[in-house]
Amino acid sequence: MFIVYFLYSEIGDVYYKGFTTNIETRLQYHLLGKSKFTSRYSDWRLVYSVYFDTKSEALREEKRLKRLNRLSIEKLITK
Repeated sequence: MFIVYFLYSEIGDVYYKGFTTNIETRLQYHLLGKSKFTSRYSDWRLVYSVYFDTKSEALREEKRLKRLNRLSIEKLITK
């Protein structure tokens, strides 16, 4: 199973988009500051995730989501 996800930091008021095979482990990775971008904030929370059977599908969706503007991201999350 492959997962595309959004994290949100209220402190930074910023979204982070990513891809993983284990969402719990990946969230801990971000919360512990082990990623350059997400290390700036320590309050990340998972706000969106979608599961795929293949890695290629997940990577294609991650790439598409990374092109979205903030308004589009927020509409997607609230659906």
